[in-house]
Amino acid sequence: MTSTTPVRRGREAAPSTLRRSPRLPRVWPLLVFALAAAVLAPVPAPPPLAAQAPRAAEPAATLFPACAGGSRVTCVVDGDTIWYRGEKIRIADLDTPEVFSPGCANEEAMGRRATIRLQTLLNAGPFSLEPNPEGRAEDNYGRSLKLVTRGGESLGAVLVDEGLAEEWGGPRKRWC
Repeated sequence: MTSTTPVRRGREAAPSTLRRSPRLPRVWPLLVFALAAAVLAPVPAPPPLAAQAPRAAEPAATLFPACAGGSRVTCVVDGDTIWYRGEKIRIADLDTPEVFSPGCANEEAMGRRATIRLQTLLNAGPFSLEPNPEGRAEDNYGRSLKLVTRGGESLGAVLVDEGLAEEWGGPRKRWC
């Protein structure tokens, strides 16, 4: 009787310290395909600009600091003028006392109060910019003429009701 020793092949031939990891399941090609399909899927395009609401009518909630320095993008100039997204806007339905060339100390003080109140109103929440109801798009200084409203109410009318402004086009109030 001759005894034969079996020859080790494949996994059995490897020493116990060098074991291979188990084979991946046969579903891995499906996983790779699913991942590739997800990455390459088309992304829907945004709606065209014409389908979006016009900028003037959209409600806006923005922080309005007092204007200072040369660069003005969004800030309050005085009680009836603001900069909004780089556009200088004259609020069309009111006139406030002057703060830069006042006729007297009282006019300057009233103008500062109107400026602070307008800043507070603008910072209180979303508002809308609407076209000037009188039809003029710009004033004599090149500023856009617009109404500023919140919930259908003019913020200019709030200043008028509080005695910090007068209605545009009415008899000129004497601040001095």
